[in-house]
Amino acid sequence: MRKSMILKTLICGGSVSLTVIDSTAVVAEGMRRHHFSAVAAAAFGRTLTACAYLCSWLKGEKSSLAVTVNGGGVGGKICVAGDSFLRMRGFVEHPDAELPPRQDGKLDVGGFVGKDGTITVVADDGTGIPFTGTSELVSGEIAEDFSAYFLTSEQRPTAVALGVRVKGTQILGAGGVFLQPLPGAGEEAFSYCEEQVGLFRNLSSLIEEKGADGVLRMLTDGAYTERDFSYRCHCSAKRAESAVLSLGKQDAYALLKEQGKISVHCHYCNTDYTFSKEDLKRLFGEEA
Repeated sequence: MRKSMILKTLICGGSVSLTVIDSTAVVAEGMRRHHFSAVAAAAFGRTLTACAYLCSWLKGEKSSLAVTVNGGGVGGKICVAGDSFLRMRGFVEHPDAELPPRQDGKLDVGGFVGKDGTITVVADDGTGIPFTGTSELVSGEIAEDFSAYFLTSEQRPTAVALGVRVKGTQILGAGGVFLQPLPGAGEEAFSYCEEQVGLFRNLSSLIEEKGADGVLRMLTDGAYTERDFSYRCHCSAKRAESAVLSLGKQDAYALLKEQGKISVHCHYCNTDYTFSKEDLKRLFGEEA
């Protein structure tokens, strides 16, 4: 499978920022780790793609960003996070939840997500003073919701198209197109963005067939920048050990006695770190 990438360029005489994302490989890795239902994979993939777009604007090595979509649907919360190096990760609260297709045969992402809730974006530039932006969900279909977020929370009108094509347990195509008029752009730039985003109603199929470069070429023949991104979690055995140590010796042994083992679960990558009695002795510096 080709690598996931973010392509950026300027169009309309430099008045509009165009970003095309192929997130197929990263969404596929999420599917492998979390065993999503088809509709969960679609909702997760759309959210992760939008989060990757946001992360692509981060400055500074310690910058990070997290997105939570909570619409009250059967899938529960969707949480995705990344950093300035475009190391992405995420999870769905109920990854195996299912819904029948819509009347048009497409996956019911809106029903899975729900629309009685919000998108919340928390960005940290590394100073420890995060910026939090929130907007009400419009449809639960994710693309419309992020478009509303950009307008209401960041005052940056943005036309957004997102798509994920799922077949069984395979992600055939996933990605996004973001058209954003730059400050000072005229009304014609806004109209152009609204018109052109309609070209990408079947974006996942276009990504599958053409790749990000082919989709970008539908709007411009100009030069562009390219960045790769990946699915990478921050968890590790060392961090899990720190979590066990934070329990304190007495509580750790009490939990071990009650459950037979101690498990530290990472929701973002669906990994379990398991600790036995011998592990606790090692961690707390006791003799075997």
